[in-house]
Amino acid sequence: MEKHKMILMAEEKMAREVTLGVIVTRPLTVWHYIIPGMFIIDFLRRGSALRKYTDHFMFPRKLAVDAAQALAQGEDQVDVFEHTENETRAWLNSLDLYTPGLLQAQMGAIKLLVDHYGKLLKEEGYSVYALMKAAYQNRENLRDFFDELTAAEAEVDRELLAKTGESDKLKAKILAEQNQLEERRGKIIEEVF
Repeated sequence: MEKHKMILMAEEKMAREVTLGVIVTRPLTVWHYIIPGMFIIDFLRRGSALRKYTDHFMFPRKLAVDAAQALAQGEDQVDVFEHTENETRAWLNSLDLYTPGLLQAQMGAIKLLVDHYGKLLKEEGYSVYALMKAAYQNRENLRDFFDELTAAEAEVDRELLAKTGESDKLKAKILAEQNQLEERRGKIIEEVF
């Protein structure tokens, strides 16, 4: 399997795991027990949430993998990042979320991912975990990368909250997603090293 596809599949798997982890932590309401078929409605809602989160999680990662691959093939760095920034701006506009601060925060996270994916694409391995092990050599280096990425993602979340307003529901959802990501990344470190 091509490395860039392997990387994207691993990232998509993480997005689904994070979403399912957030959804499963929500308690069932009394309506789930009283109304026949409520589980079907809930199932459809969960499927929609899974697709939506996965799409939003994957968009910057797909751009980052494409950028890392373009850089590995010798394309001009300025052109690659200009294209990535334009695509990110258009995506944020399509979601009605564009602000200069949110674009800058997204680009900060994307640049970290481009560097990460660039390292993985240079290595040889049969799985993403093998690529990570070769690229990072030890758990501390991988943990440092995850810490940097987590900080960049937290900045994206802060900018998102500034744009949309700090509702308690959105803050709780973002916190749950951050906790799930942290837990999944801890498991990745354990499995890689």
